[in-house]
Amino acid sequence: MNTILAYIQNATTIAIFTHQSPDGDAMGSSLGIYHYLKSLGKQAQVIVPNAFPDFLAWMPGASDVLVYDVQTSLSNAFIEQADLVICTDFNDPKRIGPLGDKMLMLTCPKLMIDHHLHPTNFADAMISVPEASSTCELVHNLLSTANCQLSSDIATVLYTGLMTDTGNFSYNSNRPQIYGMIAQLIAAGADKDAIYNAVFNQYSVDRVKLVGYCLYQKMRVFPEHHTALIYLSRKELYRFNFQKGDAEGIVNMPLQSKDIHYSVFMREDKATPDEMAKNGGIKTKIKLSFRSQGNRPVNVFAQEIFAGGGHANAAGGEFYGPLPEAVQRFLDNYTKYLKTD
Repeated sequence: MNTILAYIQNATTIAIFTHQSPDGDAMGSSLGIYHYLKSLGKQAQVIVPNAFPDFLAWMPGASDVLVYDVQTSLSNAFIEQADLVICTDFNDPKRIGPLGDKMLMLTCPKLMIDHHLHPTNFADAMISVPEASSTCELVHNLLSTANCQLSSDIATVLYTGLMTDTGNFSYNSNRPQIYGMIAQLIAAGADKDAIYNAVFNQYSVDRVKLVGYCLYQKMRVFPEHHTALIYLSRKELYRFNFQKGDAEGIVNMPLQSKDIHYSVFMREDKATPDEMAKNGGIKTKIKLSFRSQGNRPVNVFAQEIFAGGGHANAAGGEFYGPLPEAVQRFLDNYTKYLKTD
């Protein structure tokens, strides 16, 4: 912690990066650092590889964020002035796409704050704690070490990341100190009810219909392994006027059944030009989310079969190729990784 703080103390212009398709923890941890740096009088800028969901746009500081793939020139102008880079909620430059290539060319120090397994060795200093509930938890600990007086804005964005990365505290959140942290954030001004409403109760009617379609028409159940699989093509997403963020949380819904212990969600998307170049020109990318309950890990399955990873009960992966091939890869392998009890 103190090494990270020393780098921050010695810097004046600081770029903050987080991963592609930023979620609540990515936005919360990067914005938490952002507000802290601004309180120190530093020049700071959060830069995300691509757009974040609309249901996170209300977060304090979100309107100041630069989106690299649409504000490339403005982002590069700031990056080239930076004398420090802070990376939050990712542990491999590949997770930030073309922005990662740009970052690796920089000569300034790079810091990493993250809670995912198997970090790559690209940072000059890091806080890497896979056991942590979220990167926001680690940012909170860093600010506590710095004796930072939490503002309402910092408390709000950190609570958002804690809440979203634990499924509203339904997994990876059983340590007592997490709830002491929550108490501190609420005391500092985080309105937990308003945050929940802003994140989970602002979807469109089309998204609600999409959820119904997923559960009634698209959910396949494999009873012997207590597993549910949902997969959606781009055509199906278009039918429901899909917007970025509409798939959030769908993977958790099958776990509401007492007989389902594992849930996997696949969504077809277009590969970016950079992804196409790295994957032999393949134009289709399948995004996968994995969830489980109890002592039933899914991260090894995600890592070994779908080039992903994450936490025991919450992981992600990807597949480049047609959706039916991704589904078949799941069918060929799930019995080896998912328990029958």
